[in-house]
Amino acid sequence: MRSTGFRRTAVMLMASSLALAATACGSNDDDTADGKTRITVNCEPPKSAKVDRSFFDADIKAFEKANPDIDVVAHDAFPCQDPKTFDAKLAGGQMEDVFYTYFTDAKHVVDVNQAADITSYVKDLKSYSTIQQQLRDIYTVDGKIYGIPRTGYSMGLIYNKALFEKAGLDPDKPPTTWDELRADAKRIAALGKGTVGYADYSAQNQGGWHFTAELYSQGGNVVGEDGKKSTIDSPEGKAVLQNLKDMRWSDNSMGTKQLLVINDVQQMMGSGKLGMYLSAPDNIPILVKEKGGNYKDLALAPMPGGKGTLIGGDGYMFNKKATPEQIKAGLKWLEHMFLTPGDGFLGDYARAKQNDAPVGLPEPRLFTGAADAKDQEVKKANANVPVENYQAFLDGNQSLQMKIEPPQAQQIYSVLDGAVSAVLTKKDADIDQLLKDASGKIDSILARG
Repeated sequence: MRSTGFRRTAVMLMASSLALAATACGSNDDDTADGKTRITVNCEPPKSAKVDRSFFDADIKAFEKANPDIDVVAHDAFPCQDPKTFDAKLAGGQMEDVFYTYFTDAKHVVDVNQAADITSYVKDLKSYSTIQQQLRDIYTVDGKIYGIPRTGYSMGLIYNKALFEKAGLDPDKPPTTWDELRADAKRIAALGKGTVGYADYSAQNQGGWHFTAELYSQGGNVVGEDGKKSTIDSPEGKAVLQNLKDMRWSDNSMGTKQLLVINDVQQMMGSGKLGMYLSAPDNIPILVKEKGGNYKDLALAPMPGGKGTLIGGDGYMFNKKATPEQIKAGLKWLEHMFLTPGDGFLGDYARAKQNDAPVGLPEPRLFTGAADAKDQEVKKANANVPVENYQAFLDGNQSLQMKIEPPQAQQIYSVLDGAVSAVLTKKDADIDQLLKDASGKIDSILARG
């Protein structure tokens, strides 16, 4: 699962209901008629996202000018990866030479033998060592490197400062524990007039995604270290469901409408009727541009619980048919587009600001050391959102364990949806039985591999 997308102008993309499938194929022919090395790449923004599209195409032209021996052929798509077609394209050998993946795809792509081993080539990628180690590790399988991270996100708590003030809460002191969150949600819901203290997803696999995030926040895990058995039937798993059940039925702080998905909750927050929900920072511009929210009212805190947070993100892998020349060219392209601090498609903050795109959100944060310092310096200089609203998130994340999504995530989330939706729609839901049943189903999914 991922959040809503990391493009700076993702609001334009999310407003569209397009699901454009790129007509793409990997290429064994790495040379054009004029002797250039040709690479196909994907995740070009669709024509409907005019600003993003213009940025992307302009950056490719600049790259080709600086590298006249390389020809880049981009394929547009939204979303960048369609789960309905991804495996079919993999199996059919139809992926681009350089293709987009979610973090959770990396091992699967390697397991089905569709990724090129780029270990011997990354030495020429000067920015590689500056990328956060935990993100690099995601694309490292059995000691070999198969991909390059592009963005990363971690989950936190979005909250409405205006509602906190109305409820007599300190808007600069968001809850740090689930007990505090429960108490704050109850006070916000007491404002009445349809105000909801806390909302959560419970359908379309999104409930399972948030269950996982909440479990991580309390120090639990969905799957054991060996990847073979479920570990949700635990004190931490029970605490997640019990907390949701108590807020829903004892406190009445979650509203009566349930089986919510991301769009429902965003609409509630944007309209000023919701106090808190779990999200990554990229939700904030969606709430403002599409849902009627205001940047000054929207703040971000770390995950309550203090133990951990779910991380996700994306990157690029290389078609196993790609030639050495194509791999080298692809790495150069990635460095130009995404891996140069303060520059490129995702990092040219001055260009983003000029085009009224939000600058100053606390993530994605890809780099470390001097590279991160430079990226943050340029971002700060061009910030056009209230960065002070996100400081608690930045500070709190320093002490949290960052955990990636479990294997077979979507199948597992589908199972966990049932447990989450049950406690939110059935007052007499048996939490112990729900966890036992879900655990057995997850074990079966893991056994099938």
